[in-house]
Amino acid sequence: MKIVIIGGGPCGLGAAWRAEEIRRQGNTNIDWTLVELSSDAGGLARTVVDEQGFLWDMGGHVIFSHYAYFTRLLDYLLPNSDDWNSKIREAWVWMRGTFIPYPLQQNLHRLPKHEIVACIEGLLENERRRSTFTKPATFADWMQQSFGRGLCDSFMRPYNFKVWAYSADKMNVEWMGERVATVNVSRIIHNVILEQDELGWGPNNTFRFPMRGGTGAIWSRLADVLPKEKFQFSKKVTKIDVTQKTLTYEDGSSESYDAIVSTMPMNCLCQIIEGTKNISRTDLLEKSKQFRYSSSHIIGFGFEGQPPAHLLTKCWMYFPEDDCPFYRATVFSNYSPYHVPKPGEQWSLMCEVAESPEKPVDSANIIAIAEQGLRNAKLIDNDTKILSRFHTRLEYGYPTPFFGRDQLCAPLFDEFEAHNIYSRGRFGTWKYEVSNQDHSMMLGVEAIDRIVFNTEELTQKYPDIVNAKRDNVGRVPFVPVQSK
Repeated sequence: MKIVIIGGGPCGLGAAWRAEEIRRQGNTNIDWTLVELSSDAGGLARTVVDEQGFLWDMGGHVIFSHYAYFTRLLDYLLPNSDDWNSKIREAWVWMRGTFIPYPLQQNLHRLPKHEIVACIEGLLENERRRSTFTKPATFADWMQQSFGRGLCDSFMRPYNFKVWAYSADKMNVEWMGERVATVNVSRIIHNVILEQDELGWGPNNTFRFPMRGGTGAIWSRLADVLPKEKFQFSKKVTKIDVTQKTLTYEDGSSESYDAIVSTMPMNCLCQIIEGTKNISRTDLLEKSKQFRYSSSHIIGFGFEGQPPAHLLTKCWMYFPEDDCPFYRATVFSNYSPYHVPKPGEQWSLMCEVAESPEKPVDSANIIAIAEQGLRNAKLIDNDTKILSRFHTRLEYGYPTPFFGRDQLCAPLFDEFEAHNIYSRGRFGTWKYEVSNQDHSMMLGVEAIDRIVFNTEELTQKYPDIVNAKRDNVGRVPFVPVQSK
């Protein structure tokens, strides 16, 4: 059986690892190849080095695992204790001229008094009306029912528009799971009265990070331990003919297949598939236009010296207000001292800006706009010496969990899988709720198991079950014995 894997990000590399793992276990009837559009592996999880030597991830990635398989594989790829930097999460919200611990709703006492009153009034009004609520249909409904008008006006609505670049009434409610901190009204009031902070919420309140090479070090290492002859880089798929079971590439070459694991965006897959039975090519092209996603601008600043005292231990910060374009900024040098060319003498901030047709971005001037935003948010001042300014735009940043997403995708999955084509990964599955690095890699692993053994794919089918797991249970990878 010949399996063609399209894409060399976490999902594609996970599929490649699992296919090779099956071969190592004795099933040499499996053959695979991986084709990747760019010149190296990593996809959206790669790390780049700018001209001044500062490292930048393609977003605010952290390493958190729901799978023993993923955790053990990382331990194999980066086995030494000094390969990792363990971090305690410090997440903050900058608004109203001050830093507030995340989640905001647990720390309302730091807001102006009139805003505290409005937030608590909204929460209490919700409690009085809760028995009359119907099931929320959109993310906007869910926010209003969960947080009340005050919190929605102050934070939830403006922040989520900056993150998603779409209004909440155009988004569904299936994606959230553990992604959004909900409310405990009595606890909120308790913290307000005592003026008490509450920190540490979230699925990733502790995490580890590669000491050298950024997030991309994980995926470049995974590519390195797989057979090099199986990889085809700088290769673009332009057509998949399901009747002839062939792929055609931009360079005019073609290749046969028995099964495909595709990690390209699902809307792009719709545009290149021909010969499907139950959905015509015309309908596929029409459906491809219905997907919604945001693009990401990654803007990095490298500085001389050390971070100011108020940033020394922070990991990332959220920004709901309009005085800066970014929704999140990460003190990237706090993740590892080796993210800067001169450790101990320099530091760095990485900012993320979302873009969509509803939220355009001035790409030509975004570096200057972001730089002013850093000053507005008191992250730097006019005396801060900037050594490096970095910017890249990712056309596909995040898959929007748009209203009607599951109804659009379900028949497409059925049709593609009837032809042994498995669309998986962050944009292949189009499920933000299972789009972290651990999810993405396991989507690839489980797709290979489905193809070879016809086993059920937990991550694809049951996101809520997967997200309730932690990494101390479940199967582990079969890794080669390392020589001493």
